[in-house]
Amino acid sequence: MSQTRERKFDLKHFRAISNAIATYEDFNLLANHLVEGMCRTFQVKGASIMLLDEIDQQLFRVSSYGISEAYLEKGPVCADKSSSALCTGKPECIQDLQTDSRVQYPESAQKEGIAAMLSIPVKFRNAVIGVIRIYDEKPIDINAEDVESLGVLASQLGIVIECNGLKNFVEHIKMSIDTLPPRVRGQV
Repeated sequence: MSQTRERKFDLKHFRAISNAIATYEDFNLLANHLVEGMCRTFQVKGASIMLLDEIDQQLFRVSSYGISEAYLEKGPVCADKSSSALCTGKPECIQDLQTDSRVQYPESAQKEGIAAMLSIPVKFRNAVIGVIRIYDEKPIDINAEDVESLGVLASQLGIVIECNGLKNFVEHIKMSIDTLPPRVRGQV
């Protein structure tokens, strides 16, 4: 990540992306557009949005672009919180996936043609609930201010994810209440 690299996000683009995050009705469509947009904007090989399953301590893929199914299905992605963006809550860049001890599947990355990865934490308040990963076949060189902008967008995405989770929870409760006998619901 460098300061000298040309910025890709100006205020107009940032506002448009922020507005999309705030107004999309379909979360899956939003996630798909975000990962594709990151790849096109930063001219990188691929990107993924992964969320943390707090019970199993694994990441699961919500959306990806530019990455093969074989790579995506390489095995469970353990949430090693000791040295990752999940732990630090800050963007982490791995410039050599073959030699860095934080990499879980270096052989798969090499086979996929991925040399470097940038992880941006997705947060809700102070809790890291996932990561956005950007992959490339060469060292990643994204302007530091663009990385900050990605962090802000990831936090906005965290709010959307949390709101969707709460909305789904409320819907399940409503469905459960609707299945109760009328006498229990006070409708007799």
